[in-house]
Amino acid sequence: MGWVILIVILGVLAALALREYRFTRTMAAKSREAVPPKGDFIEISTGKLHYLEKGSGPAILLIHGLGGNLRHFDMGVIDNLATDHRVVAVDRPGMGWSDRPDDAPANLQAQAGYMAEVISALSLDRPLLVGHSLGGGISLALALDHPELTRGLALVAPLCLPTDQTSPAFKAQAIPSPLMRKLVSLFLSTRATIRNRDANLDLVFGPEPVPGGFPLQGGGLMALRPDQFRNMSRDFLHAGDDLNTMLARYDTLPQPVQIITGRDDRILPIDQQAVELNRRFPQIKVELVDGGHMLPLTQPELTAQFIRRVDALT
Repeated sequence: MGWVILIVILGVLAALALREYRFTRTMAAKSREAVPPKGDFIEISTGKLHYLEKGSGPAILLIHGLGGNLRHFDMGVIDNLATDHRVVAVDRPGMGWSDRPDDAPANLQAQAGYMAEVISALSLDRPLLVGHSLGGGISLALALDHPELTRGLALVAPLCLPTDQTSPAFKAQAIPSPLMRKLVSLFLSTRATIRNRDANLDLVFGPEPVPGGFPLQGGGLMALRPDQFRNMSRDFLHAGDDLNTMLARYDTLPQPVQIITGRDDRILPIDQQAVELNRRFPQIKVELVDGGHMLPLTQPELTAQFIRRVDALT
């Protein structure tokens, strides 16, 4: 009798696992169909990289944050800047439609190296780096390691200082085991993303409302893909690896560096990031505005105006 019960339990678990796997595959396919590639592709060391380019003039490179994609800048920022600039927005390796092997490093300095490859491959002439959130940390790493490749940094709600506090929106990404990450992504993450959508979006966007165009135009539906969960988890786990060594070098930054950030940022609180950075390094100017963490999507015109002000200083 005991063996019969065990077999029944295993059968039920297998059926549930198969149901969740099919659900994940179905939703991932719908996500890919709803949010297709919007730009072109180049080859870098991590494989194919998806980018969107518009306009002509001085170059600007837009680098999105944790779990994001280039469409985060495509709700007004790109079109605004492209009227008189050559604007390039990228899906960082592993996100959106860009490849990244599982063994490719995900720390800030490695990701900065990938962006240096993009600058070379697209022949960008000392672009202004615009980094949002994690993209801000990547921009800082790039400016420190390759100062000759950029003329300045316009950072939006950036990760810039070490922190031991994690937003509840990202606690599910703290999975150090590659095998466990894969299992969670294939069987659990998609349904959990849908179930926790409202609470997590409130943390990420709040106190501002989520723009109506976020799921499609802003690329929000890409979060339903299991590969996005796995790569986001790796980005999250390695986001702080280089920050202490970078912090010791911030006073050597030769380029103009300015920051805009929301006073009510719920992801990277300003007293632990931008404001504290300005206290330690007064040459890095910080502009505080009413709003939350997702300024490129919630306030694209304000974000573009800030970028233009920084560009005028270079």
